Amino acid sequence: MRAMVLAAGLGTRLRPLTNDRPKALVELGGRTLLEITLTRLASFGVRDVIINVHHLADMVIEYLRTNNNFGLHVEISREDDLLLDTGGGLKKAAWFFLQDPARSGEAFLLHNVDAVSSIDLARLAKFHNENQALATLAVQDRESSRHLLFNTCGELCGRRVQGQPPEQARHGGNLQALAFSGIQAISPRLLSRMREDGIFSIITTYLRLAGEGEKILAFRADEYYWKDLGRLEDLQEAEKDHAV
Repeated sequence: MRAMVLAAGLGTRLRPLTNDRPKALVELGGRTLLEITLTRLASFGVRDVIINVHHLADMVIEYLRTNNNFGLHVEISREDDLLLDTGGGLKKAAWFFLQDPARSGEAFLLHNVDAVSSIDLARLAKFHNENQALATLAVQDRESSRHLLFNTCGELCGRRVQGQPPEQARHGGNLQALAFSGIQAISPRLLSRMREDGIFSIITTYLRLAGEGEKILAFRADEYYWKDLGRLEDLQEAEKDHAV
């Protein structure tokens, strides 16, 4: 299995920790977020990974070299000039998933480096494949300032951001608001359908494709531990969880 780790963020909300290191190298329980992500991916059979980098990129590259890429085949997608956001970052790294024709139909994982969880990635991938989805997003029923809206079949229909009017890409009757975890399974078919260019969120692409009738599904991950470590207070809470 292959994966991409989104690790190019500036980590501004984690300052001062990210003043002298990239977010990917911030530590939780004595291990970097990048190590935690890569070793978890490896435990589910991932062997080939591409990582996007930007802020203090050379530190990430040297860290990987020093640790022998944690036993994985790792490629780097540098975003030296501009941060491309989740969609732009994946589009720039698309070559990694298209270079081997023999694996052209093989789904891959996309994982935020600051998302720490116990989500069963094998179950996620199995659910994705069985439902022949274009993309499958691990989501939870929890408080968030940003929710995705799904119909009763678990199909993406829209988005709701706090302080903004809801955005509906397709009609779906009674919609449920669920929070995205930053962990997803994707069919390589998506890569040729990304019309957006430059800096853009992958959710923008998903909403457009959902409106065109594509199957963007929810994988319910309510039973699993999950924490977004984008803020100092989140990191401190996760440190307490880690100690339990």
